[in-house]
Amino acid sequence: MSQNQSTSPSTARRQQQGPMMFGPRGGFGMPVQKAKDFRGTLFRLLRYFGPQKYFLIAVLVAAILSTVFNIVGPKILGLAITKLFEGFVLKLQHVPGATIDFAYIDRILLILAGLYLISSIFGYVQQFIMAGVAQKTVYQMRRQVDEKLAHLPLRYYDSRTHGEILSRAVNDMDNISTTLQQNLTQLITSVVTVVGVIIIMLTISPLLTLVVVVTLPLSIVVTTIIAKRSQTYFARQQRVLGELNGHVEEMYNGHKIVKAFGGESKSIAMFNERNDKLYEAGWRAQFVSGMIMPLMMSIGNVGYVFVAVIGGIMVTRNAIQLGDIQAFIQYSRQFTQPITQLAAITNSIQLTIASAERVFELLDEPEETPDSMPAAEILEPQGAVQFVHANFGYSADVPLIEDMNINVQPGQTIAIVGPTGAGKTTLVNLLMRFYDLDSGHILVDGMDIREMRRGDLRRMFGMVLQDTWLFNGTIRENIAYGREDATEAEIVQAAVASQADHFIRTLPESYDTVLNQDATNLSQGQKQLLTIARAVLADPEVLILDEATSSVDTRTEILIQKAMRELMKGRTSFVIAHRLSTIRDADMILVMNHGRIIEQGTHEALLEQGGFYATLYNSQFAVQEQVLDALAQ
Repeated sequence: MSQNQSTSPSTARRQQQGPMMFGPRGGFGMPVQKAKDFRGTLFRLLRYFGPQKYFLIAVLVAAILSTVFNIVGPKILGLAITKLFEGFVLKLQHVPGATIDFAYIDRILLILAGLYLISSIFGYVQQFIMAGVAQKTVYQMRRQVDEKLAHLPLRYYDSRTHGEILSRAVNDMDNISTTLQQNLTQLITSVVTVVGVIIIMLTISPLLTLVVVVTLPLSIVVTTIIAKRSQTYFARQQRVLGELNGHVEEMYNGHKIVKAFGGESKSIAMFNERNDKLYEAGWRAQFVSGMIMPLMMSIGNVGYVFVAVIGGIMVTRNAIQLGDIQAFIQYSRQFTQPITQLAAITNSIQLTIASAERVFELLDEPEETPDSMPAAEILEPQGAVQFVHANFGYSADVPLIEDMNINVQPGQTIAIVGPTGAGKTTLVNLLMRFYDLDSGHILVDGMDIREMRRGDLRRMFGMVLQDTWLFNGTIRENIAYGREDATEAEIVQAAVASQADHFIRTLPESYDTVLNQDATNLSQGQKQLLTIARAVLADPEVLILDEATSSVDTRTEILIQKAMRELMKGRTSFVIAHRLSTIRDADMILVMNHGRIIEQGTHEALLEQGGFYATLYNSQFAVQEQVLDALAQ
């Protein structure tokens, strides 16, 4: 499996489904991914709050108190306005001794300021506690995901793209974190606000409350119609955005080829075409979804007009106080806002549950077989390897390796050849226990590898793969990756042995040169030399070279082979290679086809047999051998 696998366009499209995908006004119209089992996933997610239940109760209480103190504000303010209006009317009527009771109004305003201050304090407490609850919960989930990824078998990674796995571990976790941090408290606040406002409006005037509530179904109908229309446009926007991102990624990764074949104008034309489509879809999506709030405000204004007219009539008949009308108008404004927020939060929760379901699917994946307890250990490894009646298939109904028997003595070099798909790399995966046999045994120094801890087994092996893997760090750190206690002299000695020391010293910072992401500041051949130096430094008992020299030029390969011959002395080595120079020097060549070893022997013996290997050699290696012999002289 390539460690440098680029993100495919399909993966790029999936990676756009993150928390930033909300439409305007809090998520109206966005295409929502729905969970297959909403109820089950919701209850499973809620179980993560078990250790935080007391903090959640505190959040709930703080949210209720904060909202309640905020809601009663207009009602109390109405008392001050009523008192002000009464005093003003009495003065207009020239009633003797009539005055405006400013002392009463001041007390009301002080009480009001105190209520809003208390509401703010409880709101702060609510957010502070919820931040801790959310982060602790997500921390627990992230830790479980990280531990799960460490225990998943290689089969899982081979069957999925890197983008798919990262999307679950990063984007989906961010969705959950955002909802727990922001939307959960908003949900509580909105529900409490709606209930509280309705109760207070009923205490002021049931008739006016009915007028406000009647406008609610109209708001819901308008919102639903527009949301469905905008959802279509948002879905089109995301589809076109994925196509555009995929095109940009492809052109960026292959920009040298594009320039070499003069494809710049074609690439730009394709970009402009998709960019125009994205503009059109995005404009429509934003415009349609942006109509929701103005229309809801218009409907709210209709209700406001009815409240003002009916309330004015009731004031003239002394059926209600002027301050109550003022408070009621404020409550009618507050009534629609939380309903709008609830609609947006519903979309967000659906997206979060879908993300949680994808995370739980990852957590429910079957793990690799646990290590044996107590585990066996080889104290003085020699490097003898045996495959005894080994059978394996990547799927149960398609066997790949059938009844394989191999006996490798310590210090032997075994070359494995065969056409693509013959099972060469699979053999190495089985030896390293990246996969386990379906039946049969693999023995190292006479011990079944399933009786050993995987870590102990893999420390006996050094691997150099065709796909180089180097991380963002210095060259020194990359070479010493497999042996952290290595000294400077040992690191340099390994680089010299792998023919890497010369080019390293030509770099501006020598061994302190920092490799960027994917080590693109080195050539492919130079990266391969560093991975070989890493294997040399690890000093393993068994070497696995899987097309280790396929990315270097022929002359460099000859230098590497000289270093490899010294390295492989006294060590068991498994070499998967198409280059004849390695195969020709092997103690034994295993010829594989369709998962079976069809021939085995030395290079000369197999040529004399005139079988499959001889045909493979004559078709692929004859010309290569002449070139290598000429360069070696």
